[in-house]
Amino acid sequence: MAAPKTLDLTGAVELLRTARRIAVVGASPRPWRASNSVMRYLLDQGYECVPVTPKRDVILGRTCYPTLEAAVSASGPFDIVDVFRRPEFTPDIARSVVATGCGALWLQLGVVNDEAARIADEGGVAVVMDRCTAVVHRQVSV
Repeated sequence: MAAPKTLDLTGAVELLRTARRIAVVGASPRPWRASNSVMRYLLDQGYECVPVTPKRDVILGRTCYPTLEAAVSASGPFDIVDVFRRPEFTPDIARSVVATGCGALWLQLGVVNDEAARIADEGGVAVVMDRCTAVVHRQVSV
């Protein structure tokens, strides 16, 4: 079976350049967590970020949704779904990304799952894997 197609750095840069709306799956209210600092950075850069995590109402002043489906139902599809979850949870997230018509699945630094990438790729969704949105943004000054 061939490896799933993922975007290289140039593709990831272009994705960030054209994106406006980002769902942050696994967002945390804790300021020391990577998901919190990355979401804060993306908000500061002008992206519209929507936190997706159960059991929270608000993170960084933004309404939080328990699932990607709930977030899309409330506000429409996202350009990027930025995932801060362990790799074993990402295939189900990839299925949700495809089902909700979002544009890209972005698995954060250290999050690698070929099955999730394959699900998204076969569903016509761009995939970035094992890269941080904030780090890529800072490196290239999108």
